[in-house]
Amino acid sequence: MEKGARHRNNTEKNHPGGGESDASPETGSGGGGVALKKEIGLVSACGIIVGNIIGSGIFVSPKGVLENAGSVGLALIVWIVTGLITAVGALCYAELGVTIPKSGGDYSYVKDIFGGLAGFLRLWIAVLVIYPTNQAVIALTFSNYVLQPLFPTCFPPESGLRLLAAICLLLLTWVNCSSVRWATRVQDVFTAGKLLALALIIIMGVVQICKGEYFWLEPKNAFENFQEPDIGLIALAFLQGSFAYGGWNFLNYVTEELVDPYKVANPGEPEDVCGRVPRGREALRDRGDK
Repeated sequence: MEKGARHRNNTEKNHPGGGESDASPETGSGGGGVALKKEIGLVSACGIIVGNIIGSGIFVSPKGVLENAGSVGLALIVWIVTGLITAVGALCYAELGVTIPKSGGDYSYVKDIFGGLAGFLRLWIAVLVIYPTNQAVIALTFSNYVLQPLFPTCFPPESGLRLLAAICLLLLTWVNCSSVRWATRVQDVFTAGKLLALALIIIMGVVQICKGEYFWLEPKNAFENFQEPDIGLIALAFLQGSFAYGGWNFLNYVTEELVDPYKVANPGEPEDVCGRVPRGREALRDRGDK
C-alpha cells in the first residue's frame, strides 16, 4: 500500500492536472479551452459558398438589372463588372481567412484591426439591419416561388407568404443550432437543387438561341436603349447585380469549423524549401520580417 501511495504521489507531481488520458480531444496544442468542432470539409465549404451565392438573388436580380440598365448590352457589362468586383473581394477574404483564422467574418477582422468598439458597431449593424433584411428577402422569395403555382391567376396572399417565410426561417435556425453536420447536409441538398434549376434555365436559353432567338444579342441591337439612360437607374442595376453575387464571404464566418482552412483557401499553394506551406499568422509574420 505504501508503494501504491508513493506511486500515486509521483504521478500527481509529474501530471498535476491529471493524467494524459484525461485530456479532452477538443483542446488544441496551444493549451486547452473550448473549441468549435472541425466538421466542414472542402466539398461542404464549396457548398456553403455556392449555396449562398446561388440563392434567391440570381433568380430575382436579372429582371431588375435589365430594366434599370436600359439595354441588353449594358446589362451584360453590369454582370461582368460586378462579377469581377466579387472575385477580387473573394480573393481578399481568402487571404484574411488564413491570416486571421477566426470565425465571425467581418466582425473578427474589424475587431482585430480597428479595436473592440468598431467590431461591436459592425456586429450590431449586421445583426439588427443587414442580415435580417437579407434573410427576409430570401425567405419571402422562396415562399413566393412555392405558393405561386397554387395561385396561377392571381398573386399569393401576403399572409400566406409571410407565414411560410417565417416557418422556413425558424426551421433553418433550428437545424443550424442543433447540428453543424446536418446544416451542411441541408446546405448541400439545396445547393444541388439550385444548381439544377440554374442549369435548366441555361439549357433552355441555349435552346432558344439555337432556334434563332438572338436578336438582342447581336452587337448592332444589344445597345439599343428601350428607355432613356439614367445614371441613377444604372447605379441601381449595379446594386441588383451585386445582390445576386452576395454570399461569397459567408465561409469566413465558420473558419474555425473547417477541417483545413488553408487547403480550402489555397488548394494549390506551392510548398516552401522545407516542404511546408506557410500558414496563417506565421506566413504573415515571415513576410513582415523579410
